[in-house]
Amino acid sequence: MLNTAISSKTTPVLPTIGRECADRSTGDTLKLLAEQLKPQRRVVHTGDTIYQAGERFGNLYILNSGFFKIVNLSADGREQVVGLKFRGDWLGFDGIAGSRYSCDAVAMDTGEIWVVSYEALLAACVAHPGLLQVLHTAMSREISHDRDSLMSVCTLPADARVADFLRYWAETLAERGMRTDEITLRMTRAEIGNYLGMTLESVSRALSRLARDNVIGFATKGRRDVQIPDVGALSAFVQRCLAPAPAMLQ
Repeated sequence: MLNTAISSKTTPVLPTIGRECADRSTGDTLKLLAEQLKPQRRVVHTGDTIYQAGERFGNLYILNSGFFKIVNLSADGREQVVGLKFRGDWLGFDGIAGSRYSCDAVAMDTGEIWVVSYEALLAACVAHPGLLQVLHTAMSREISHDRDSLMSVCTLPADARVADFLRYWAETLAERGMRTDEITLRMTRAEIGNYLGMTLESVSRALSRLARDNVIGFATKGRRDVQIPDVGALSAFVQRCLAPAPAMLQ
């Protein structure tokens, strides 16, 4: 889900110290959860599904490493990527209201998830109020990401959507203390298009334009490794796409 930049203010890339502080925050949160909840740890591999739509809800999952996509199945059988999950994110909130998961959670690479019983989590929150704040923060962040993702799909032109997607991916990694000058996309062009409401061809054209404008580069022939010299340039690209065309002289 994208943190869309549609105002004149752009989100700068975090400096080194800022990234370290942000990473400590994620690390501290994971440490707290590990100490208080004693979660079951589970290694996952690309393509593994940890829960499916319709499955009875019982657990929440915390992503300690790796990447996940959240997939929704439409009534006519089409799959729609509706969310991306990074280290420190929670999975399974969609199952709380109806007691069944409404989406599939699928691993995009090798990683580790922590399995937490929802009932055990609620009991632990009573004994340790700090856990309740962590839970509410995670829920609030997901709501915000969902809103921003919808805003991106509804208001940004195609090229800007792809630029904003890359910016979101890079800044999410930066917040977790990971490198952003070169990122490995864990999604195919078709999956990116599915997530952004675009065709595969439109995604490819947008990436090519970003490369021609020297906003990004490709490190390998497979074009999964994307070089991002300046994350701020992606935000600036979005702003240029949104700027009104100059008025023609009468």
